[in-house]
Amino acid sequence: MRVLLTGATGFVGRAVLDRLVISDDMEPVAAIRSHALPDIARNVKTVGISGLLADTDWSEALDQVEAVIHSAARVHVMNDTETDPLEAFRKVNVEGTLKLARQASSMGVRRFVFISSIKVNGEGTSINEPYTADALPAPVDPYGFSKMEAEQGLREIAAQSGMEVVIIRPTLVYGPGVKANFLNMMRWLHKGIPLPFGAIHNRRSLVALDNLVDLIVTCIHHPAAANQTFLVSDGEDLSTTQLLQRIGIALGKPARLLPVPSKLLEKSAQLLGKRALSQRLCGSLQVDITKTRELLDWNPPVDVDKALLLTANYFLSKGRKR
Repeated sequence: MRVLLTGATGFVGRAVLDRLVISDDMEPVAAIRSHALPDIARNVKTVGISGLLADTDWSEALDQVEAVIHSAARVHVMNDTETDPLEAFRKVNVEGTLKLARQASSMGVRRFVFISSIKVNGEGTSINEPYTADALPAPVDPYGFSKMEAEQGLREIAAQSGMEVVIIRPTLVYGPGVKANFLNMMRWLHKGIPLPFGAIHNRRSLVALDNLVDLIVTCIHHPAAANQTFLVSDGEDLSTTQLLQRIGIALGKPARLLPVPSKLLEKSAQLLGKRALSQRLCGSLQVDITKTRELLDWNPPVDVDKALLLTANYFLSKGRKR
């Protein structure tokens, strides 16, 4: 099966490409920005594109393709400098995505797998009241709204054309090469810095990169995945305190955590203008993957501790200065 993958140089896209390359029944085609072509050092067909925009021509990339995995996007950033962030997200995540999907359906693509975001569901849950795949969307920020609108447009295209659409909403993804806040946490722990996160009793769902990739590849061909929306996680929810403790074990550096009350952390963060960061550290965000498990007969193949060990080993060997 020939599979078009967008975003092949990204954190998730690279891992998906690695999986497709070793699959006997998959022939991957990597569609990436033209300037990034030398970055694909494999025996993989690559097609340069001008960008994920409403006027992009996908005809060469879609030639004889049976399935599309669309992981490219304008990603969420903490401090967006755009004058109109929602419009900037819409140009790429909505207009660009729907142009690709329309052209894919017109060229006979059977299935379109869209990597969306848990931000379509919202920004947080109460403890033990997880998001479900079929709950009403409640996005809060421009990125979440753009992903929701892309999902809505894809469902319309599926209804009109018969092309099957599969939507996957990951939680926070971690694994070898992870960046941003997760990388910062590993750096702090590795240096032995005392952290004020020893008394946080939230619950957060995370997903290891290997688990997300396994679900994505499953959704390429599983008949029950057609026109469904799935949430994905490791199946084990952790507090921030537990996560740091277990990262510390993986790093071989016991976490030095001070038991500062989470309410005090939240108030301090608000005073410093870091409310979004405090929400991620102190707030809960849980997902229920029962539908994913039962409909696809799927379970996360990698447990949390193994995934953290893989992440930590990469950090120790290559990622400390990145």
